[in-house]
Amino acid sequence: MTRRSPAGKPEMVRCVVLSFSDSLSADHDANAKTIESLLHEKGHDVVYRRIVKNKCDTIKEAIAEALADEECDAIITTGGTGLSRKDSAYQALSSLYEEPLPAFGELFRYLSYLEIGSKALLARASAGVVEGHPIFSLPGAPGAVRLAMEELILPQLVSLTNELRS
Repeated sequence: MTRRSPAGKPEMVRCVVLSFSDSLSADHDANAKTIESLLHEKGHDVVYRRIVKNKCDTIKEAIAEALADEECDAIITTGGTGLSRKDSAYQALSSLYEEPLPAFGELFRYLSYLEIGSKALLARASAGVVEGHPIFSLPGAPGAVRLAMEELILPQLVSLTNELRS
């Protein structure tokens, strides 16, 4: 049962967590475990988590599958945001966003800059809305995942999701 605020709005968000990688196994997917743990600490639920090949077509298929799941309110992804030819998340997700949320990437890069300096220039974290669902795309670095979750996603996840539901 979904917890509700006194105003009747849901306070719990059900998320799908996707890791984009050609080499990870479920036992070694530390970033997805971190995302899941942080979500649970704030009272949210993980519908499922999955490792997806880092290719545009498979990324788009995984997003479509998550969006079709009636239990999914939001999608959080990790990996595939680098600049190498094998990194496909940025291109795949950017092509799907009906409403980009550019401030997410801008704030993430600013916060990253404060921690790691000019290397933040390489960060292609992004967020957008597809079919009324927020999608957050995080880099595959553990520090980046924790930063994005703690400083940006978790503080706004409930209000953003409620805004999209209204």
